[in-house]
Amino acid sequence: MVARPGMTARDEILARIADALADVPAAEQPDDVVVPRDYQRGAEGDVVERFVARASEYRADVRRVARAELSATVAELCRERGLVRLGVPADLPAEWIPDGIEARAAELLDPRELDTLGAALTGCALAIAETGTIVLDTGPRQGPRTLSLVPDHHLCVVEEGQIVAGVPEAMRAIARGIHATRSPVTLVSGPSATSDIELDRVEGVHGPRDLVVLVVSLPQSARSEKLDA
Repeated sequence: MVARPGMTARDEILARIADALADVPAAEQPDDVVVPRDYQRGAEGDVVERFVARASEYRADVRRVARAELSATVAELCRERGLVRLGVPADLPAEWIPDGIEARAAELLDPRELDTLGAALTGCALAIAETGTIVLDTGPRQGPRTLSLVPDHHLCVVEEGQIVAGVPEAMRAIARGIHATRSPVTLVSGPSATSDIELDRVEGVHGPRDLVVLVVSLPQSARSEKLDA
């Protein structure tokens, strides 16, 4: 297709899409044609180590903890940051929340109330080793999307079994849920940051300025099963 004088960028894009779909039968549905999904897979090796390294490169505070030490680690992080209240998903496991910390269900709070809390504690849908990315899809242990965007600090629990090698594996894992619920998906690589024309970095503009990733180790039995799979 050749752009015509006076055609806007939007018109040109839509025209190109129409040209590409010109031979598609009107009654055809997206699922009627199987699309090959044999994309490049993530690199081989220890996906947990790779995720920890990549997430750290994006200035996230990454800590590997045993499941039994999770609550104590959260308490330590709260002390370091002067936090006494956390916004949490309503279904967050109670054992993740340390004594002495007030936890409020994010589903009951509006954005202004979330902002006064200053911190969020959530789980995630999964994590991507190749890019050091956390994937949030508002599913179990994640709460509403505002919980990961409004508070200044985000403490996110990533279980080792949730870490996949690359982006194709991640998209395949969450695709069914996306189609079923139409929920928004948030991809987080490090704390929110931007920079001006002078390349001065400013954190916390579009989300939390402080991202803490707690990588929870698998029990030995589960680790062995994963290695054997």
